[in-house]
Amino acid sequence: MTRRTWLLFIAMSLIWGVPYLLISEAVAQVSPAMVVFSRTAIGAVVLMPFAWRQLRAVWEHRWPVLAFALLEMVGPWFLLSDAERHISSSLAGLLIAFAPVLALVVARLIGLERRIGGMRILGLVLAVGGVAVLGGGGMEASGAWPVVEMMFVAVGYAIAPQVAAVRLRHVPALPMTAVCLTIAAVISAPFAIATWPAAAPTPTATGSLVLLGLLCTALAFLLFFRLIAEAGPARATAIAYVNPVVALALGVSLHGDPLTPLIGAGAVLVLAGTFLATRRSRADVDIARAGASAAPTPEGAPTP
Repeated sequence: MTRRTWLLFIAMSLIWGVPYLLISEAVAQVSPAMVVFSRTAIGAVVLMPFAWRQLRAVWEHRWPVLAFALLEMVGPWFLLSDAERHISSSLAGLLIAFAPVLALVVARLIGLERRIGGMRILGLVLAVGGVAVLGGGGMEASGAWPVVEMMFVAVGYAIAPQVAAVRLRHVPALPMTAVCLTIAAVISAPFAIATWPAAAPTPTATGSLVLLGLLCTALAFLLFFRLIAEAGPARATAIAYVNPVVALALGVSLHGDPLTPLIGAGAVLVLAGTFLATRRSRADVDIARAGASAAPTPEGAPTP
């Protein structure tokens, strides 16, 4: 990769490791619906001027686009924002690292992956073990439900790329993202109005909402599209392995999240397991080449 590509990769790894901390700051004062509406409305307003000339292509695939919006943005972002009222931003970021593993399982179930080799199975086991270690290492949640919510978030992030791989391969990414953000903003608007805060949020919460919309949504997608164009989708999605490390570092240094040896071990297991489970062996590559007419690999980087 070129120097510019590496800079894009580093920028995206940092940018998409930040939302967990910002969401945690925001939901301390506003509802999850307000968080979702703010980031999607800001993102849609920023991206739509760049996308409106290509909206016809999105309309022609409107039902898959709607499904993608619900699975990638609406559902996950509501659940993520609600879960972060009860778990740390560090734990949220590490649990999201489980999404590529679930994407592999879903892809195998629907036939987009023809085989899962021994090394990838080992990765699945390590990732599941890592989540269990995190729960016993001092990074507990306030009950089981927030963790269940994060697993549903990971499921959404796992299924959405399959929809994109099978039904949206020929839809331009930028207008599709602008439309999906608009859909999410429209759906979340009534819930945001119903839960409008009685008092104005503090500058910290307001700034977190603005940064979520401008930096972690609008700018992030623009940079991600450029990264895909320069490095290809396979290398671009490798940011999924770096984001949780950034989330953990920010949570510990800025938010006072705990960091024990068990937490460190659990984080290493989750990231190592995710890497092993989603990497392709030489045999997998040979099989993929033999079936060149098959859909492209659906493994994707979750958009927190």
